[in-house]
Amino acid sequence: MKSKVLVIVGPTASGKSELAIRFAKKFKGEIISADSRQIYNGLNIGTAKIPGRWRNFPFKRRSPLKGKMAFFYKNVPHHCIDFVSPKKIFTAAEFKKCAEAAIKDITSRGKLAILAGGTAFWIDVVIYGLNLPSVPPNLVLRKKLEKKSAAKLLLMLRKLDSARAETIEQQNPRRLIRAVEIAKAIGKVPKLKKTLPYRVLWVGLNPPHQILEKKIKKRAKSMIAQGLVQETKELLFKRISKKRIREFGFEYTVALDYLQGKLTRRKLEERLISDTIRYAKKQLGWWKRNPKIKWCLNADQALRALRQNNL
Repeated sequence: MKSKVLVIVGPTASGKSELAIRFAKKFKGEIISADSRQIYNGLNIGTAKIPGRWRNFPFKRRSPLKGKMAFFYKNVPHHCIDFVSPKKIFTAAEFKKCAEAAIKDITSRGKLAILAGGTAFWIDVVIYGLNLPSVPPNLVLRKKLEKKSAAKLLLMLRKLDSARAETIEQQNPRRLIRAVEIAKAIGKVPKLKKTLPYRVLWVGLNPPHQILEKKIKKRAKSMIAQGLVQETKELLFKRISKKRIREFGFEYTVALDYLQGKLTRRKLEERLISDTIRYAKKQLGWWKRNPKIKWCLNADQALRALRQNNL
């Protein structure tokens, strides 16, 4: 019988993390973080990472993370979070292995695996069992490609693999660079075939627009107050390049711009808010294509949805 997996999605600041914890406590679950930045050490404030701690945990088999350790927050085990150096490039294929191992371990102990996060592609990779090509990062090629615009990268990809160029996120330089990298290594980007390795229940948390915007403004102000700029300084102190820091997302980009004198304190907050709102819309655009997601306005509505599905 296929293992059961609960997937919680939604735009940034919608409350996914707290909802996942609530469900984990109610349904005897453990959480797998699906966030492409929260995997990194030291990226805490800018990624809104939960403030958990690593501690001993009685896994039946070796954990996919740190031996027999798990990341705990509010007494709930979290997997695939806060375990990679920010100097390392961690791919979707690597995350898939981590998440699959965590699901296997969680379900073997009679627990519910809860996959929650905002990185849509990473969730799809796990839930649909997408077989990603095992092409390692080509740092020399990436250095050259990073100097090009999204339009030029798309043109390169069209010449290498016209089919992939039509289906990719055409304004996303990171996705375009990876696609070009794969196409140059193996000739073309293989078509990703979907399978259904798990029994999946999808829940989407999407508060009303005014409430979400209020949450986003509160989060942006909180990030600044908690030390987003200082966290960015610490990354620079650890000899993480400015280019690499910008790859971690708009939060760190605006913090760098502030440190370089390009933004005032007021403009820092305004940019952080507007960029977060834009990102939330982008996330929703991806998820709205999935008809299996049961969209809910709040946690109570989400709980009723799960009960109706006999979770």
